[in-house]
Order: sequence, then structure tokens, then C-alpha cells
Amino acid sequence: MATYPLRGKHVVITGASSGIGRGVALEAAKRGARVSLAARSADALGDIVREIVAAGGAAAAYPTDVSDETACRRLVDRAIAAQGEIDVLICNAGLGSATQGNELIDLDVIRRLMDVNFLGAVYVTAAALESLRTRRGLVVAVSSLQGLLSLPKSSAYSASKHAMQGYFSSLRIDLRDSGVGVLIVSPGAVATEIHRGQESRYASMTMDKVMKRSMPVATCATLICDAIEERRRDLVMTFGGKLMLRLRPFLPSFVDGMVTRSVHRLYE
Repeated sequence: MATYPLRGKHVVITGASSGIGRGVALEAAKRGARVSLAARSADALGDIVREIVAAGGAAAAYPTDVSDETACRRLVDRAIAAQGEIDVLICNAGLGSATQGNELIDLDVIRRLMDVNFLGAVYVTAAALESLRTRRGLVVAVSSLQGLLSLPKSSAYSASKHAMQGYFSSLRIDLRDSGVGVLIVSPGAVATEIHRGQESRYASMTMDKVMKRSMPVATCATLICDAIEERRRDLVMTFGGKLMLRLRPFLPSFVDGMVTRSVHRLYE
């Protein structure tokens, strides 16, 4: 049941030019939210804004690199000036990983993943927090199942998502008397371009195959918007993910094997 309907609310979404961010932007606008969209690609953002406005919604685009703290502050200031105080902040911007723990680690790649996936979420949350307090709003951290269960061949990406889980779980406690809620979203495999980072590791992988085996973006976006309207604390997607999380404290080695087999089934 929707206790916090999106209709009439101002929703700021990072990483909104494609994938989950784009899907959530379209779904939130369909539910009557005013959406402020941020990503690096001005052209892609413009396309989404035009689509939303053509359907009768309200949207604005703010090209932003979330790894730049000053740019995140500018995004928040401009969004508030244009569409009012922020009700919901969705920290979705993220990059995929191309590093493996058992190989020579590319520290530049790890730094970039942490800058975007983790610090990018921290920067925009810090910038928006005062506004969110005035609205008793909601922060939505789009993490990953990999923030709860580490996957093979994805050490740096998993680390960045574990950092998100830890930061926003603690922030939720710190904000408990402020009226600001924190929802942590942990999707499994979703049919987005982020999978392209795996191509060099799995010779038999094709994007068509991976897309068919992954959750559709629209389904993921609907689940996220439902969780926002219910003001939930956590959203773990997929039955398999929930099962592995329940089993891991008791059968850790068994779960490691399950995770490895699941990854190979997705990509091979």
C-alpha cells in the first residue's frame, strides 16, 4: 500500500541517462512526480526529458559528473531552484567493473569505481540533505546484490557496492530522528549496458543472451518506485538473491559455489 505516493513529489535521479536510472525516471514521472535528471550525457538526458514532457510529465535535465563534489552541489542547487525542495533523492549513477582480484589490479579502475559508485552517492546526498530534512524525504541508494554477496571476477565493483551498503545503513541510523528515510536497493542482474564490462572475461557471452536472462529494466523500475511509495528500508530483488543471503551465515562455502554457478549461467 502506498503510504508515500510519488504524485506531486520532486524526485532527483543520478545516472538517469540509461538503464535503471532512465527506467525509474519514466516510472516516477508516470506516477506524477516532478523529476530532475542527472548524468554525464546531455543528449541522452534531453531525449528522456522530451519523452516525459510529451507524455504530460514534468522533467528537467542537469548534465553532471557525480565524481565531482562541486558539480553535485550545483546539481542540487539548480534542481531546487527550478522545481522546489527535494522529496526523494535516488543515487543511481554507477559504473561496471573490469577488474579481478586474482589478477594484477588496475588501481586507476578501482579509484574510478569508488569515485563514481560510492563517493558520487555520498557527494550528492551531502548536498541534498538539508533540503531532504525540510521535506522529511527519502534517500534511495541503488546498490547491488553484489553489495551483499561478492561475485567472482568483480572485486572492485563489489567493494564499491559494499561501501554503499555500509555508508547508507549507518546514515539511516544517524537520520532516524530527522524524518529522512533511507532505502537501499539491491538489484540482481538487470538488462542494462553495464554487462558490457564482462565481455572480455566470458568468450561465449553475447549481450542478447545476457539481456534475455536478466530482469527487464521496467520491472526493476516498478519495484523501486513501489518500494519508495511504501517507504521501505531495503529492497533485495530476485528469489535467488534472497535465498543466498539467508543461507550464507550457515553454509558460506555452499553459497560461494551457488553464486559462482549463477554468474556463469548468466554470462556463458
